[in-house]
Amino acid sequence: MNDSSPGGAPDAGYRGAAEDPAAPGRPYASAGPVYDVAAAAQTRPMPPVPDETTGLPAGPPGTPGGPGEPSGGAGGHRKSGKNAGRNLRAAIGVGVGLGVVIIATLFIYKVIFLAVVVAAVVVGLWELTSRLRERKGINAPLVPLAVGGAATVVAGYAWAAEGAWVATAFTVLAVLLWRMTQSPHDYLKDVTAGVFAVFYVPFLATFVVMMLAAHDGPWRVFVFLLLTVVSDTGAYAVGWRFGKHKLAPRISPGKTREGLLGAVSFAMVAGALSMQYLIDDGKWWQGLVLGLAAAASATVGDLGESMIKRDLGIKDMGTLLPGHGGIMDRLDSLLPTAPVVWLLLVLFVGST
Repeated sequence: MNDSSPGGAPDAGYRGAAEDPAAPGRPYASAGPVYDVAAAAQTRPMPPVPDETTGLPAGPPGTPGGPGEPSGGAGGHRKSGKNAGRNLRAAIGVGVGLGVVIIATLFIYKVIFLAVVVAAVVVGLWELTSRLRERKGINAPLVPLAVGGAATVVAGYAWAAEGAWVATAFTVLAVLLWRMTQSPHDYLKDVTAGVFAVFYVPFLATFVVMMLAAHDGPWRVFVFLLLTVVSDTGAYAVGWRFGKHKLAPRISPGKTREGLLGAVSFAMVAGALSMQYLIDDGKWWQGLVLGLAAAASATVGDLGESMIKRDLGIKDMGTLLPGHGGIMDRLDSLLPTAPVVWLLLVLFVGST
């Protein structure tokens, strides 16, 4: 640490090779090792990974942002009233705009909503592969991922689970073959990341369009989206007000156990109402189960992407959505929740 106090001795670790006035041409020999300033600047440790809930570097224990600093709830805000480094006005505007687009396309014409899902998958794959390349030097091939991912979503809508599995298999094969056209160096690492991306983004997104294909598909998708949003809202509201006990401090310091209880409670109530009044042949008690499962999977999905971002040393997966980050930052809790909601709806009311 540099001593910046008046009259303080220069830091031996980062000072230049100053000459000894008693022996011109010779550097000081009594103040410890001498380092070249330019070289030292290149070997300083990387700055700490930003806390995803505040956007600020994590400080030492007991300091703002540090491990000992109390945080807010599962929504990620601290109780100081700050907006976690986000542009709140932009975040609200973008959120409302996305909601309008999704609801409008969902209930006007199914194919338009299918196109929205395909676009989200392609952009999400681009964000994920770009961050892997920039931060880890992993070159997962984007072209076969994007083409195969789009085909997987369309196949899932047209031919249900069988179509999704076949398209996924061919996408994995395309990733393996495409990467063979390049150097064998890091082949295994690149294709492993590519296969992970296939299952993480397009395969999970396929369950959304499989819900859409049912006769009451728009309402099923609406309930799926509603439960995920309500779960996040409940986690934020309860966690911000009552959050004291950390849920997973090493992954996401802002999330609390109280926030998780809020997510579960809000989602179960929303699930009971949705199944009773929005889904054909649905029962309120089925909604309780659905809400509980959706809250759990949404939390796991949020923590999962937080783990990925921690490993990559980034705060957001992209910058496409002002106030929100990237597409993948909005899909984090939706993707793992989709197969859970799809399966429970099939068990409760059937698949068609």
